[in-house]
Amino acid sequence: MSANNALHIAVLGGDGIGPEVMAPALEVLRRIEATTDLKFRFTEAPAGANHYRETGKSMPESTIRLCDEADAILLGACGLPSVRYPDNTEIAPQIELRVHFDLYAGVRPARLIPGVPSPIVGADVRGIDLILIRESTEGLFASMGKGVVTDTEARETLVITRKTSERLFEFSFRLAERRKARGKPGQLACVDKANVFKAFAFFRGIFDEAAKNHPAVKADHMYIDACAALLVKRPWDFDVMVTENMFGDILSDLTAGLIGGMGMAPSADIGDRHAVFQPCHGTAPDIMGQGKANPTGMILSTAMMLDWLADKHGIEGAAEAGERIERAVDKVYADGIKPTEFGGSNGTADIAKAVIAAL
Repeated sequence: MSANNALHIAVLGGDGIGPEVMAPALEVLRRIEATTDLKFRFTEAPAGANHYRETGKSMPESTIRLCDEADAILLGACGLPSVRYPDNTEIAPQIELRVHFDLYAGVRPARLIPGVPSPIVGADVRGIDLILIRESTEGLFASMGKGVVTDTEARETLVITRKTSERLFEFSFRLAERRKARGKPGQLACVDKANVFKAFAFFRGIFDEAAKNHPAVKADHMYIDACAALLVKRPWDFDVMVTENMFGDILSDLTAGLIGGMGMAPSADIGDRHAVFQPCHGTAPDIMGQGKANPTGMILSTAMMLDWLADKHGIEGAAEAGERIERAVDKVYADGIKPTEFGGSNGTADIAKAVIAAL
Protein backbone atom coordinates (compact mmCIF):
# COMPACT_ATOMS: atom_id res chain seq x y z
CA MET A 1 0.00 0.00 0.00
CA SER A 2 1.07 3.58 -0.56
CA ALA A 3 2.09 5.98 2.17
CA ASN A 4 -1.41 7.44 2.47
CA ASN A 5 -2.83 3.91 2.96
CA ALA A 6 -4.87 4.11 -0.23
CA LEU A 7 -5.08 0.76 -1.96
CA HIS A 8 -3.66 1.18 -5.46
CA ILE A 9 -5.76 -0.69 -8.01
CA ALA A 10 -4.66 -1.18 -11.63
CA VAL A 11 -7.72 -0.99 -13.88
CA LEU A 12 -7.59 -2.72 -17.28
CA GLY A 13 -10.97 -2.27 -18.95
CA GLY A 14 -10.02 -4.29 -22.03
CA ASP A 15 -12.26 -4.84 -25.05
CA GLY A 16 -15.93 -5.16 -25.95
CA ILE A 17 -18.14 -4.99 -22.86
CA GLY A 18 -15.07 -5.01 -20.60
CA PRO A 19 -15.08 -1.23 -20.01
CA GLU A 20 -18.88 -1.28 -19.72
CA VAL A 21 -18.88 -3.68 -16.75
CA MET A 22 -15.78 -2.10 -15.22
CA ALA A 23 -17.43 1.31 -14.83
CA PRO A 24 -20.18 0.15 -12.40
CA ALA A 25 -17.67 -1.98 -10.48
CA LEU A 26 -15.59 1.13 -9.83
CA GLU A 27 -18.75 2.99 -8.79
CA VAL A 28 -19.41 0.26 -6.24
CA LEU A 29 -15.88 0.60 -4.86
CA ARG A 30 -16.26 4.38 -4.66
CA ARG A 31 -19.45 3.81 -2.67
CA ILE A 32 -17.51 1.50 -0.35
CA GLU A 33 -14.86 4.20 -0.01
CA ALA A 34 -17.51 6.78 0.90
CA THR A 35 -19.00 4.60 3.64
CA THR A 36 -15.87 3.00 5.19
CA ASP A 37 -12.32 3.88 6.18
CA LEU A 38 -11.00 2.22 3.01
CA LYS A 39 -9.34 4.39 0.39
CA PHE A 40 -8.63 3.50 -3.24
CA ARG A 41 -6.46 4.93 -5.97
CA PHE A 42 -7.44 3.73 -9.44
CA THR A 43 -5.04 3.86 -12.39
CA GLU A 44 -6.42 2.88 -15.79
CA ALA A 45 -4.21 1.27 -18.43
CA PRO A 46 -4.62 -0.26 -21.92
CA ALA A 47 -4.63 -3.98 -22.68
CA GLY A 48 -6.34 -6.22 -25.20
CA ALA A 49 -7.20 -6.72 -28.83
CA ASN A 50 -7.86 -3.07 -29.62
CA HIS A 51 -4.46 -2.12 -28.27
CA TYR A 52 -2.87 -4.93 -30.29
CA ARG A 53 -4.62 -3.72 -33.44
CA GLU A 54 -3.23 -0.22 -32.88
CA THR A 55 0.29 -1.07 -31.70
CA GLY A 56 1.09 -4.72 -32.43
CA LYS A 57 1.26 -5.51 -28.68
CA SER A 58 -1.40 -6.85 -26.35
CA MET A 59 -0.11 -4.64 -23.52
CA PRO A 60 2.50 -1.89 -23.33
CA GLU A 61 5.36 -2.23 -20.86
CA SER A 62 3.78 0.60 -18.86
CA THR A 63 0.72 -1.59 -18.19
CA ILE A 64 2.89 -4.45 -16.95
CA ARG A 65 4.85 -2.08 -14.68
CA LEU A 66 1.60 -0.66 -13.31
CA CYS A 67 0.30 -4.15 -12.56
CA ASP A 68 3.56 -5.00 -10.83
CA GLU A 69 3.37 -1.94 -8.58
CA ALA A 70 -0.36 -2.05 -7.79
CA ASP A 71 -1.91 -3.71 -4.75
CA ALA A 72 -4.38 -5.55 -6.99
CA ILE A 73 -5.44 -5.70 -10.64
CA LEU A 74 -9.00 -5.39 -11.97
CA LEU A 75 -9.54 -6.67 -15.50
CA GLY A 76 -12.72 -6.25 -17.53
CA ALA A 77 -12.49 -8.65 -20.47
CA CYS A 78 -9.97 -8.91 -23.30
CA GLY A 79 -9.95 -10.25 -26.84
CA LEU A 80 -12.02 -9.93 -29.99
CA PRO A 81 -12.77 -12.81 -32.38
CA SER A 82 -11.75 -10.72 -35.39
CA VAL A 83 -8.34 -9.69 -33.99
CA ARG A 84 -5.76 -12.47 -33.80
CA TYR A 85 -2.06 -13.21 -33.64
CA PRO A 86 -0.38 -14.46 -36.83
CA ASP A 87 -0.83 -18.07 -35.63
CA ASN A 88 -4.62 -17.44 -35.50
CA THR A 89 -4.87 -17.49 -31.69
CA GLU A 90 -6.82 -14.73 -29.92
CA ILE A 91 -5.26 -11.81 -28.07
CA ALA A 92 -5.35 -12.84 -24.41
CA PRO A 93 -3.57 -10.50 -21.96
CA GLN A 94 -5.36 -12.29 -19.13
CA ILE A 95 -3.36 -15.44 -19.88
CA GLU A 96 -0.15 -13.47 -20.37
CA LEU A 97 -0.61 -11.82 -16.96
CA ARG A 98 -1.01 -15.23 -15.33
CA VAL A 99 2.30 -16.38 -16.75
CA HIS A 100 4.15 -13.09 -16.19
CA PHE A 101 3.16 -12.78 -12.53
CA ASP A 102 3.02 -16.53 -11.81
CA LEU A 103 -0.68 -16.46 -10.92
CA TYR A 104 -0.98 -20.19 -10.44
CA ALA A 105 -4.31 -20.35 -8.56
CA GLY A 106 -7.39 -19.55 -10.62
CA VAL A 107 -10.30 -19.21 -8.19
CA ARG A 108 -13.76 -19.62 -9.74
CA PRO A 109 -16.62 -19.42 -7.21
CA ALA A 110 -20.07 -20.63 -8.24
CA ARG A 111 -22.80 -19.55 -5.84
CA LEU A 112 -26.47 -19.56 -6.81
CA ILE A 113 -27.96 -16.25 -5.69
CA PRO A 114 -31.61 -16.38 -4.56
CA GLY A 115 -33.83 -15.18 -7.39
CA VAL A 116 -31.40 -16.25 -10.12
CA PRO A 117 -32.58 -19.12 -12.34
CA SER A 118 -30.56 -22.34 -12.54
CA PRO A 119 -31.09 -25.08 -15.15
CA ILE A 120 -30.65 -27.68 -12.39
CA VAL A 121 -33.91 -28.97 -10.95
CA GLY A 122 -33.91 -28.53 -7.18
CA ALA A 123 -31.04 -26.04 -7.09
CA ASP A 124 -33.36 -23.25 -5.93
CA VAL A 125 -34.09 -25.34 -2.82
CA ARG A 126 -30.79 -27.16 -2.25
CA GLY A 127 -28.54 -24.27 -3.24
CA ILE A 128 -25.19 -24.21 -5.03
CA ASP A 129 -22.09 -22.86 -3.29
CA LEU A 130 -18.81 -24.28 -4.56
CA ILE A 131 -15.37 -23.11 -5.63
CA LEU A 132 -13.31 -24.45 -8.50
CA ILE A 133 -9.57 -23.82 -8.26
CA ARG A 134 -7.88 -24.04 -11.62
CA GLU A 135 -4.10 -24.20 -11.95
CA SER A 136 -3.50 -21.26 -14.26
CA THR A 137 0.09 -21.28 -15.52
CA GLU A 138 0.85 -24.76 -16.85
CA GLY A 139 -1.10 -27.90 -17.76
CA LEU A 140 -2.10 -27.92 -21.42
CA PHE A 141 -1.95 -24.11 -21.52
CA ALA A 142 1.85 -24.32 -21.04
CA SER A 143 1.91 -25.19 -24.73
CA MET A 144 0.27 -21.92 -25.80
CA GLY A 145 2.23 -20.58 -28.75
CA LYS A 146 4.58 -23.58 -28.68
CA GLY A 147 2.54 -26.27 -30.43
CA VAL A 148 4.00 -28.05 -33.42
CA VAL A 149 1.88 -28.34 -36.56
CA THR A 150 2.83 -30.18 -39.74
CA ASP A 151 0.86 -31.24 -42.81
CA THR A 152 -0.01 -34.52 -41.15
CA GLU A 153 -0.34 -33.86 -37.41
CA ALA A 154 -0.45 -31.31 -34.60
CA ARG A 155 1.01 -31.70 -31.10
CA GLU A 156 0.60 -29.74 -27.89
CA THR A 157 2.40 -30.70 -24.67
CA LEU A 158 0.82 -30.79 -21.20
CA VAL A 159 3.17 -29.75 -18.37
CA ILE A 160 2.69 -30.39 -14.65
CA THR A 161 5.50 -29.49 -12.25
CA ARG A 162 6.00 -30.39 -8.60
CA LYS A 163 6.76 -26.79 -7.56
CA THR A 164 3.56 -25.34 -8.98
CA SER A 165 1.41 -28.28 -7.88
CA GLU A 166 2.66 -28.05 -4.30
CA ARG A 167 1.82 -24.34 -4.13
CA LEU A 168 -1.53 -24.92 -5.80
CA PHE A 169 -2.56 -27.62 -3.35
CA GLU A 170 -1.34 -25.66 -0.33
CA PHE A 171 -3.44 -22.71 -1.51
CA SER A 172 -6.44 -24.99 -2.09
CA PHE A 173 -6.30 -26.66 1.30
CA ARG A 174 -5.95 -23.30 3.05
CA LEU A 175 -8.96 -21.98 1.15
CA ALA A 176 -10.98 -25.05 2.15
CA GLU A 177 -9.92 -24.46 5.76
CA ARG A 178 -11.06 -20.83 5.57
CA ARG A 179 -14.42 -21.94 4.17
CA LYS A 180 -14.80 -24.49 6.94
CA ALA A 181 -14.17 -21.76 9.51
CA ARG A 182 -17.04 -19.83 7.89
CA GLY A 183 -19.45 -22.74 8.22
CA LYS A 184 -18.90 -24.51 4.88
CA PRO A 185 -18.19 -28.27 4.63
CA GLY A 186 -14.40 -27.95 4.32
CA GLN A 187 -13.99 -30.58 1.59
CA LEU A 188 -11.44 -30.57 -1.24
CA ALA A 189 -11.57 -32.84 -4.29
CA CYS A 190 -8.68 -33.30 -6.72
CA VAL A 191 -10.15 -33.58 -10.22
CA ASP A 192 -7.90 -35.40 -12.68
CA LYS A 193 -7.57 -38.24 -15.19
CA ALA A 194 -5.06 -40.28 -13.20
CA ASN A 195 -6.48 -43.57 -14.49
CA VAL A 196 -5.20 -42.80 -18.00
CA PHE A 197 -2.33 -40.30 -17.90
CA LYS A 198 0.93 -40.50 -15.94
CA ALA A 199 1.00 -36.72 -15.61
CA PHE A 200 -2.28 -36.77 -13.70
CA ALA A 201 -1.15 -39.66 -11.51
CA PHE A 202 1.85 -37.46 -10.63
CA PHE A 203 -0.55 -34.55 -9.94
CA ARG A 204 -2.73 -36.73 -7.69
CA GLY A 205 0.28 -38.05 -5.78
CA ILE A 206 1.36 -34.51 -4.87
CA PHE A 207 -2.22 -33.75 -3.77
CA ASP A 208 -2.15 -36.76 -1.43
CA GLU A 209 1.13 -35.57 0.06
CA ALA A 210 -0.38 -32.13 0.75
CA ALA A 211 -3.51 -33.68 2.27
CA LYS A 212 -1.43 -35.17 5.10
CA ASN A 213 -0.63 -31.65 6.29
CA HIS A 214 -4.30 -30.60 6.41
CA PRO A 215 -6.21 -33.27 8.35
CA ALA A 216 -9.12 -30.91 9.09
CA VAL A 217 -10.07 -30.90 5.40
CA LYS A 218 -11.78 -33.96 3.92
CA ALA A 219 -9.68 -34.78 0.84
CA ASP A 220 -11.11 -36.73 -2.08
CA HIS A 221 -10.41 -37.62 -5.74
CA MET A 222 -12.64 -37.46 -8.80
CA TYR A 223 -12.07 -38.23 -12.45
CA ILE A 224 -12.88 -35.30 -14.69
CA ASP A 225 -15.63 -37.06 -16.63
CA ALA A 226 -17.40 -38.26 -13.48
CA CYS A 227 -17.05 -34.80 -11.97
CA ALA A 228 -18.71 -33.15 -14.98
CA ALA A 229 -21.60 -35.61 -14.83
CA LEU A 230 -22.16 -35.12 -11.10
CA LEU A 231 -21.97 -31.34 -11.34
CA VAL A 232 -25.09 -31.30 -13.49
CA LYS A 233 -26.88 -33.85 -11.31
CA ARG A 234 -25.99 -32.88 -7.73
CA PRO A 235 -23.98 -29.63 -7.66
CA TRP A 236 -24.95 -29.05 -4.02
CA ASP A 237 -22.71 -31.98 -3.04
CA PHE A 238 -19.56 -30.04 -4.02
CA ASP A 239 -17.49 -27.70 -1.87
CA VAL A 240 -13.98 -27.02 -3.25
CA MET A 241 -12.36 -28.64 -6.30
CA VAL A 242 -8.83 -28.28 -7.66
CA THR A 243 -7.74 -29.28 -11.14
CA GLU A 244 -5.40 -28.81 -14.09
CA ASN A 245 -5.58 -25.73 -16.31
CA MET A 246 -7.57 -27.01 -19.31
CA PHE A 247 -9.93 -29.10 -17.19
CA GLY A 248 -10.50 -26.02 -15.03
CA ASP A 249 -11.12 -23.85 -18.07
CA ILE A 250 -13.95 -26.14 -19.14
CA LEU A 251 -15.41 -26.86 -15.70
CA SER A 252 -15.47 -23.17 -14.75
CA ASP A 253 -17.77 -22.43 -17.69
CA LEU A 254 -19.93 -25.39 -16.71
CA THR A 255 -20.23 -24.20 -13.09
CA ALA A 256 -21.04 -20.67 -14.29
CA GLY A 257 -23.89 -22.18 -16.29
CA LEU A 258 -25.25 -23.74 -13.10
CA ILE A 259 -25.66 -20.36 -11.40
CA GLY A 260 -27.31 -18.36 -14.16
CA GLY A 261 -24.58 -17.86 -16.73
CA MET A 262 -21.22 -16.23 -17.31
CA GLY A 263 -22.49 -12.79 -16.37
CA MET A 264 -23.01 -13.98 -12.79
CA ALA A 265 -19.58 -15.55 -12.33
CA PRO A 266 -16.61 -13.75 -10.72
CA SER A 267 -13.03 -15.00 -10.72
CA ALA A 268 -9.51 -14.38 -9.49
CA ASP A 269 -6.04 -15.44 -10.61
CA ILE A 270 -3.79 -15.42 -7.57
CA GLY A 271 -0.06 -15.82 -7.05
CA ASP A 272 2.29 -15.34 -4.13
CA ARG A 273 2.51 -11.55 -4.65
CA HIS A 274 -0.01 -10.44 -7.27
CA ALA A 275 -3.65 -11.11 -8.12
CA VAL A 276 -6.00 -10.30 -11.01
CA PHE A 277 -9.77 -10.11 -10.52
CA GLN A 278 -12.16 -10.33 -13.46
CA PRO A 279 -15.56 -11.73 -14.49
CA CYS A 280 -15.55 -15.13 -16.14
CA HIS A 281 -17.34 -13.87 -19.25
CA GLY A 282 -15.73 -12.73 -22.48
CA THR A 283 -15.95 -9.45 -24.37
CA ALA A 284 -19.37 -10.17 -26.01
CA PRO A 285 -18.90 -7.83 -28.98
CA ASP A 286 -22.43 -8.68 -30.17
CA ILE A 287 -23.93 -6.62 -27.32
CA MET A 288 -21.18 -4.03 -26.95
CA GLY A 289 -22.47 -0.48 -26.60
CA GLN A 290 -26.09 -1.52 -26.10
CA GLY A 291 -26.24 -1.23 -22.31
CA LYS A 292 -27.21 -4.91 -21.99
CA ALA A 293 -24.07 -6.29 -20.34
CA ASN A 294 -24.57 -7.83 -16.90
CA PRO A 295 -22.01 -6.26 -14.52
CA THR A 296 -22.71 -8.69 -11.66
CA GLY A 297 -19.67 -10.92 -12.29
CA MET A 298 -17.40 -7.88 -12.37
CA ILE A 299 -18.96 -6.43 -9.21
CA LEU A 300 -18.58 -9.75 -7.37
CA SER A 301 -14.97 -9.89 -8.57
CA THR A 302 -14.33 -6.66 -6.65
CA ALA A 303 -15.72 -8.37 -3.55
CA MET A 304 -13.21 -11.18 -4.10
CA MET A 305 -10.48 -8.57 -4.46
CA LEU A 306 -11.38 -6.99 -1.14
CA ASP A 307 -11.35 -10.35 0.61
CA TRP A 308 -7.90 -11.11 -0.86
CA LEU A 309 -6.58 -7.68 0.15
CA ALA A 310 -7.89 -8.26 3.67
CA ASP A 311 -6.01 -11.55 3.88
CA LYS A 312 -2.85 -10.14 2.28
CA HIS A 313 -2.62 -6.91 4.29
CA GLY A 314 -4.60 -7.85 7.39
CA ILE A 315 -7.24 -5.18 6.68
CA GLU A 316 -10.31 -6.45 8.51
CA GLY A 317 -12.51 -3.72 7.04
CA ALA A 318 -11.77 -4.90 3.50
CA ALA A 319 -13.22 -8.35 4.16
CA GLU A 320 -16.33 -6.79 5.69
CA ALA A 321 -16.69 -4.52 2.65
CA GLY A 322 -16.49 -7.52 0.33
CA GLU A 323 -19.26 -9.21 2.29
CA ARG A 324 -21.35 -6.02 2.03
CA ILE A 325 -21.05 -6.11 -1.75
CA GLU A 326 -22.16 -9.74 -1.85
CA ARG A 327 -25.14 -9.00 0.40
CA ALA A 328 -26.11 -6.03 -1.79
CA VAL A 329 -26.02 -8.21 -4.92
CA ASP A 330 -28.10 -10.87 -3.15
CA LYS A 331 -30.67 -8.25 -2.17
CA VAL A 332 -31.20 -6.81 -5.65
CA TYR A 333 -31.76 -10.27 -7.16
CA ALA A 334 -34.04 -11.31 -4.31
CA ASP A 335 -35.98 -8.09 -4.94
CA GLY A 336 -36.58 -9.16 -8.54
CA ILE A 337 -34.02 -7.55 -10.79
CA LYS A 338 -33.72 -9.53 -14.03
CA PRO A 339 -30.85 -8.94 -16.47
CA THR A 340 -31.40 -9.12 -20.21
CA GLU A 341 -29.16 -12.19 -19.99
CA PHE A 342 -32.12 -14.00 -18.39
CA GLY A 343 -34.66 -12.54 -20.77
CA GLY A 344 -35.41 -9.62 -18.47
CA SER A 345 -35.36 -5.89 -19.11
CA ASN A 346 -32.64 -4.76 -16.69
CA GLY A 347 -29.41 -3.65 -18.31
CA THR A 348 -26.03 -2.53 -17.03
CA ALA A 349 -27.18 0.78 -15.57
CA ASP A 350 -30.23 -0.72 -13.77
CA ILE A 351 -28.17 -3.41 -12.06
CA ALA A 352 -25.41 -1.01 -11.06
CA LYS A 353 -27.88 1.52 -9.66
CA ALA A 354 -29.68 -1.15 -7.65
CA VAL A 355 -26.50 -2.58 -6.13
CA ILE A 356 -25.22 0.86 -5.16
CA ALA A 357 -28.59 1.68 -3.57
CA ALA A 358 -28.48 -1.62 -1.65
CA LEU A 359 -25.07 -0.67 -0.27
